[in-house]
Amino acid sequence: MVSKNKKFKRTTVTSALPYANGPIHIGHLAGVYVPADIYVRYLRSKGEDVLFIGGSDEHGVPITIKARQQEVSPQEIVDRYHSMIKDSFGKFGISFDIYSRTSNKTHHETAAEFFTTLYEKGEFIEKTSLQYFDEETQHFLADRYITGTCPHCNYDKAYGDQCENCGTSLGANDLINPTSVLSGNKPVKKETKHWFLPLDKYESWLKEWIIEGHKDDWKTNVYGQCKSWIDQGLQPRAVTRDLDWGVKVPLEEAKDKVLYVWFDAPIGYISATKEWGEQNGKDWEPYWKDEETRLLHFIGKDNIVFHCIMFPSMLKQEGSFIVPDNVPAFEFMNLENDKISTSRNWAVWLHEYLEEFPDKQDVLRYVLTANAPETKDNDFTWKDFQARNNNELLAIFGNFVNRTLVLVHKYFDGKVPPIEELNDYDKSVLSEIKDYPMKVGSSLENFRFREALNEMMNLARLGNKYLTDSEPWKVIKTDEARVRTVLNISLQISANLSILSKPFLPFSADRLADMLNIEGYKWKDAGSSDLLKDGQQLNKPDYLFERIDDKTIEAQVQKLLDTKKSNEEKESEINPAKENVIYEDFAKLDIRVATVLEAEKVPKTDKLLKLKIDTGIDRRTVISGIAGVYKPEDLVGKKICMIVNLAPRKIRGVESMGMILSAENSDGELCLIAPTDDFQNGSEIK
Repeated sequence: MVSKNKKFKRTTVTSALPYANGPIHIGHLAGVYVPADIYVRYLRSKGEDVLFIGGSDEHGVPITIKARQQEVSPQEIVDRYHSMIKDSFGKFGISFDIYSRTSNKTHHETAAEFFTTLYEKGEFIEKTSLQYFDEETQHFLADRYITGTCPHCNYDKAYGDQCENCGTSLGANDLINPTSVLSGNKPVKKETKHWFLPLDKYESWLKEWIIEGHKDDWKTNVYGQCKSWIDQGLQPRAVTRDLDWGVKVPLEEAKDKVLYVWFDAPIGYISATKEWGEQNGKDWEPYWKDEETRLLHFIGKDNIVFHCIMFPSMLKQEGSFIVPDNVPAFEFMNLENDKISTSRNWAVWLHEYLEEFPDKQDVLRYVLTANAPETKDNDFTWKDFQARNNNELLAIFGNFVNRTLVLVHKYFDGKVPPIEELNDYDKSVLSEIKDYPMKVGSSLENFRFREALNEMMNLARLGNKYLTDSEPWKVIKTDEARVRTVLNISLQISANLSILSKPFLPFSADRLADMLNIEGYKWKDAGSSDLLKDGQQLNKPDYLFERIDDKTIEAQVQKLLDTKKSNEEKESEINPAKENVIYEDFAKLDIRVATVLEAEKVPKTDKLLKLKIDTGIDRRTVISGIAGVYKPEDLVGKKICMIVNLAPRKIRGVESMGMILSAENSDGELCLIAPTDDFQNGSEIK
């Protein structure tokens, strides 16, 4: 267990590896890359030894599927998107020390070596199981290469890992009428051997390390999710799979298998650090193997389990690596009150933003930080984007700096005037300036980025109010000495802003420093009231921010509306009727009126509810994928219609006996089918 107050010699910061099958959008930025970059820039300004690691995750089934759809190789897919992602990050100011990729040689060697170390230590369990196999193409089928009918909502294009219609997590064996995506044929089951990491073996260590060791310093959303997984009991997890794209398993008997992407991707942080060391003539090992190094993972909430349970277990069992000191995971950012969806093109893509809003990287950085989904999902809207730019960045920060510099150029030829006699207001303002580095820094140290940004803006608010209250444009007529004092203090506030705003607004901070003709100041210098010396020549003032008009915002909103309309047109296509069945087949279904007695969410799922139902003939449990539509408390006492003679099926360890009937509209929304009158439970529907 690591003491919360321990002082470290260096910090290794990793950010989740974006999947190289598409570009970066604002959800990625808000939940991972902007906060990570802010934190790293803050540490650098403090003069600390920090290494910021990033890279593209380039293995896995979705990439092979996209390559197959576009009739190109997986390498062509990852080359295209790795280049796009890296370029976007660079232009946006995400200041990685290295941005690598998992398809390169160094990573393959590092991941294979990591596997070999665990293998030779006897850490893996070998299991032989039956897996779907396509006899025509001679391929074992990964979950995403199998489609079939969802047993929960009857959607006939569900994948072997999830139904994208109702959102239920599935296994390939759950599908009705499974079909191979490769050939269109019905697959057969064939024996295959895989290697598993026995996570259950590490439960006692994980309990001590997380539940006892990090209860007070990890974010509640991270700690809570980890505790839930551990409390429910961990299971061995496969580290190999039958696929031809990925890191080859370094065993002769597994030459046709690759490492599962969940296993090889986080090792990408290590291989990227190795590359950084080779490129810069530095020793990489202290950043991963020295107990005086602090390891931090910036991720989204969907990656918590991988970075807090699985990867640390791998590092611990390998034996030579440190484990993370903190994992400040964020929740999700939505867009205009709707979940961001790459498949529906419902997103604000970073590469498009950079083209459509040139030189406004800091505006987006500011808005995403001000709305950061730190403890709960949050929402990005274009109207809020406009308001925060116009009413905060422009009206407060930019307005204060511009007025100050313009007045200094107007009254004193652009040279810093000396402070004359101080009144009580001046002394109060100078005293407040001293506190801001601590306020902003304390919030950042505790990963409260919204709070930190607000404190930085409070310094701009202080300056804006001080300048407005002091009215130097009026006082100049009668008391030039007073104006010299007011503008000197205003300039010192501006110089402090150039330091404290740099982690958040790096482009604007550099421009401000250039206008003030200063450079080289670090965090330790902030809080001072003599950053600018008397008589120092300032450079020509310019606007840090500019107004964003309604027309610009309306164009972005319309772009989204066009996307929504296009999606609705696609989704409104009515599925054709299924093949005819004879009456005798239909008559086999026993459909009854029933009442929901109890309802609760199935742990670790977003869509599943566990229902206790009175069918009139018995009381039974049914698992249904309707949690995204109905709250458990709203279902209790509700009349429904259900099939009572459907063969039982085990879902998430619970035996589900029956199927609730529902209708689906063109938006994919579900509505339970219920009798219009109060029929008694058990009434047959014919």
